[in-house]
Amino acid sequence: MTGTPADPAPIVACTISRDVQNFDLLIEDMETLLGEAWGDLGFDEALPFLHQPEAAEMEFVAIAIDAIDEGELSYITEIIAGAKALGIKVILIAEDVTPASLHQLLRGGADEFVPYPLPEGELSAAVERLRTQDPVPVAQAPEGSKVKLAGDGDGVLIGVQGLSGGCGATTLAVNLAYELATVSAGNKPPKVCLIDLGLQFGSVATYLDLPRREAVFETLSDIESMDGDSFGQALVSFEDKLQVFTSPADILPLDLVGPAEIGKLLDVAREHFDYVVVDMPGSLVQWTETVLTEAQIFFAVMELDMRSAQNTLRLKRMLQSEELPFDKIRFALNRAPKFTDLQGKSRVKRMADSLGISLELQLPDGGRAVMQACDHGQPLATHATKNPLRKEIVKLAEMLNAIGADSAEAA
Repeated sequence: MTGTPADPAPIVACTISRDVQNFDLLIEDMETLLGEAWGDLGFDEALPFLHQPEAAEMEFVAIAIDAIDEGELSYITEIIAGAKALGIKVILIAEDVTPASLHQLLRGGADEFVPYPLPEGELSAAVERLRTQDPVPVAQAPEGSKVKLAGDGDGVLIGVQGLSGGCGATTLAVNLAYELATVSAGNKPPKVCLIDLGLQFGSVATYLDLPRREAVFETLSDIESMDGDSFGQALVSFEDKLQVFTSPADILPLDLVGPAEIGKLLDVAREHFDYVVVDMPGSLVQWTETVLTEAQIFFAVMELDMRSAQNTLRLKRMLQSEELPFDKIRFALNRAPKFTDLQGKSRVKRMADSLGISLELQLPDGGRAVMQACDHGQPLATHATKNPLRKEIVKLAEMLNAIGADSAEAA
């Protein structure tokens, strides 16, 4: 009798790396743990494979990286997201990788982290921990990411516009929105939405370590038919405290939307939130007037330098020539001189007088901690609680919330 060859063992896991031969201990542990029931993929092969039907049968993937791979973090994060979308667990194995990179990948969805060289039995222990976790049905993942909105209000619209590159406008918008969302100690904190209208190079998603969802582009492409439900599907929740409408995943032309579309987007957002903070693009566009006109408060962020002064003068001249509400703008001086810097204070006064503006809001220099918080995808409240910039933004949020509460009582 001629025997038929046995069917090969089904693949239940795979390694993903630049070159698995660089991780010989991982090969040994995978063979010990799974025998022949595992495979190996390069980074370029991983995403295409995850779109194949057989990928859904896998239990976990082990992504192995070293210092050379840190330049591919965004692509590796996409691989992690693709695996998580199928309900596949992700074990991250890293050698000589910076803590910031590890943090980004773990925030991106990796379930377990194991250092390389692999400690004895650690891979097996990590797999056992994954197997004992309660499974989450894949079908529930998209549903859980949707934000359910209740249209019962007329929120305060706050615009934030930078007057020069790198002046800190997005940092102010992100941290102000977060502080507004957490300002109330009561049982019902304000509902806050942060909208990134930097359609080309918006950084809000980066500063909060959030994914850029395809639903954002779909919403912007068909705002005319948008309602509260479709708007909610485009939002991403940050720590269940703040809802964020990120910039699109791809660079889009700034004229993709016009004043009417932006007006409707803002109206829907204000209907469902107490505060709507809008991070504006660096360029003035045809719908800048729409945001400026509808906003209750419009911050223009600048620095104590010549480029900010010149751009402020040009903005003032343009708005006044068009008879637009220049007086509505509240100028915010970022990286302002310290209280004891009398010479710096004198420069601030001279600049304000020469431009004919008021610089009542002066934000201190938060130092390297601000850049580190942005790179780690965290607000200052989490990364550097006692940072002087964070303290000033807290005061601003408390003042705005108090004004909003007084207005609500008066109404």
